[in-house]
Amino acid sequence: MTLKEKFETKSSIDTTKEAKVFAKECEVIADEFAIGFAMSISTHCYCELGNDTRSYKELLEIYKKEKGL
Repeated sequence: MTLKEKFETKSSIDTTKEAKVFAKECEVIADEFAIGFAMSISTHCYCELGNDTRSYKELLEIYKKEKGL
């Protein structure tokens, strides 16, 4: 199941058309977030150092904190 489909099924919007529009908007937001996080990891050299033992979950929390999310 794609991210968009997951949002469509979780949406509490009454009409299918509105749910699809909402899901597409959520998909765009999620994609932008994922790209930003990936860029953050590569820009901050978290993975390039080799001695950084933080998990991706920890790195995600750092990214969210940096972005005020």
